[in-house]
Amino acid sequence: MTATIRPAEKRDVPAVAELIEEIERFYGTADTDIQPLEERRIQVEEALFGAPPLASALLVEDETGDIVGLAAYSFLWPAAGSSHSLFLKELYVRNTLRRQGIGARLMDELRALAAARPGCSRMEWMTDRDNPGARTFYRSLGFAEFDGKIVYRVDSGGA
Repeated sequence: MTATIRPAEKRDVPAVAELIEEIERFYGTADTDIQPLEERRIQVEEALFGAPPLASALLVEDETGDIVGLAAYSFLWPAAGSSHSLFLKELYVRNTLRRQGIGARLMDELRALAAARPGCSRMEWMTDRDNPGARTFYRSLGFAEFDGKIVYRVDSGGA
């Protein structure tokens, strides 16, 4: 399969909003907890193209023009010393296209973005401990798990 990896553009907002529903279902979100499409579309547009944007995304486009994967990321500061890091929030490739090297290509693109950004000292991401597929994928690329941090999370109370 031929796939193109490119930055998200404003015209991609509806397709990204639809892909996010697929991602939610992948993580086991119940139908009743899935955000309505129009709300998702508005949030995607605000996150990727608001002033200022909250995040960036690389998209995987197949030969028919369908969006079949994404890597959502942000730059965080500080990282080591006064540098910053590229934080990968979500890496997703449609199930039918996995194990074709697309995820590895996305990771390569992200590493290149981090390396090209002045002052960016590293790239970081997380995966769930109970996601053996993702853990195996990252190990296959030569990445070791880091045991030094504990993740905390609290809902903000907002939408």
